[in-house]
Amino acid sequence: MSTSSVASTSGAIPDELPIAALLNGQVVRLESSGEDAVIPALDARRLVLDRGLHFGDGLFETIACVGGAPRFLDDHLERLGRGCDRLKLAAPPPELRGEIERLARGAGAALVKVLYTRGPATARGYAPRGDERPTRIVMRYEWPPEDPRHAAEGVAVQIAALTLGENPRLAGLKHLNRLELVLARAELAGAGLEALLLTGSGQLISGTMSNLFLVHGGRLETPRLDRCGVAGVMRRVVMRAAAEAGLAVEEMRLTQADLDTAQEVFLTNARIGIWPVRAVQSRVLVPGSVTRRLQRLIQPLLEHR
Repeated sequence: MSTSSVASTSGAIPDELPIAALLNGQVVRLESSGEDAVIPALDARRLVLDRGLHFGDGLFETIACVGGAPRFLDDHLERLGRGCDRLKLAAPPPELRGEIERLARGAGAALVKVLYTRGPATARGYAPRGDERPTRIVMRYEWPPEDPRHAAEGVAVQIAALTLGENPRLAGLKHLNRLELVLARAELAGAGLEALLLTGSGQLISGTMSNLFLVHGGRLETPRLDRCGVAGVMRRVVMRAAAEAGLAVEEMRLTQADLDTAQEVFLTNARIGIWPVRAVQSRVLVPGSVTRRLQRLIQPLLEHR
């Protein structure tokens, strides 16, 4: 297959867009002009017909990379594989690992995003025919600017007005249907860094980009994700670290009442590690001893994995 190219109007890559990409293992030129700006017909056909674009029929992973290496790559690939089993997608090929490592290599701190879809439609309509060939896109983004005060002092969060639907068949998956989160993030409109989400039945689930932990009486609690929500890799890392340190962790049904009485609240995701919550709406919190201990426990993993 020939090298793919995607044009920007000026030839330069705008801030916060990917700076390198692979489409099914082939290099995609993101900064180009003239003849290089043409996408070969084969690639264009794949993208135009792709079921990920039409129906959100696929999965994604966002992988933090430090020192030129992807962090917690085994956990990310395992989650992607579980998602493929659930959605009955063909398993990701072995070379995907090498493609992720290739984009991470030499980049210092970066984010690598993997899109993995059922592939181009071979017939019209929602139902897959079974002969589709998956599309995989691997992109590298620059590490976004960070404010060290978020980890040190904590962040203020809101509670979204939008409520999540419950669908156990999709629960836990990092699938491409993210409209609920798009709308919830739009509610913030610069008024905060994160919004917490409940379901229509009142179950506390997560943030828009993060998983959520509460502390009651020294006990660590996190919402069960068997009805909706994403089972985050950093959530798994934190639960593993807590268990190894002898901290009790319980996945349980939580509501806003539990949030209102929690002594400590913190957020996790693959990039940020742990952010303490210093305020929920107008309620002020202080980062506590459990949160600080877990931050210390996972810090070596964030630097060396």
